[in-house]
Amino acid sequence: MARVITALGAAGLVCGHSVACPPARARDCETAKIRVHRPKIECSELCNGVLILEGTGYLLPSGDVVGLRQPLPREAVTT
Repeated sequence: MARVITALGAAGLVCGHSVACPPARARDCETAKIRVHRPKIECSELCNGVLILEGTGYLLPSGDVVGLRQPLPREAVTT
């Protein structure tokens, strides 16, 4: 599946918005528009090919996994 999405992105077929969504490798890639939302499996596919996994992070078209970018709770921070 990652190869198909990557091929679509390379061909310019993933995002057709007037203001293009950020590419999958951009730092803000998770801000792209949602193409498909699957609430039963808590997953959304963005138009740049990124799969958002609700509450756990996201999967890039290359197959790389990126964890959530959330600050740690205060209790978890040690000095």
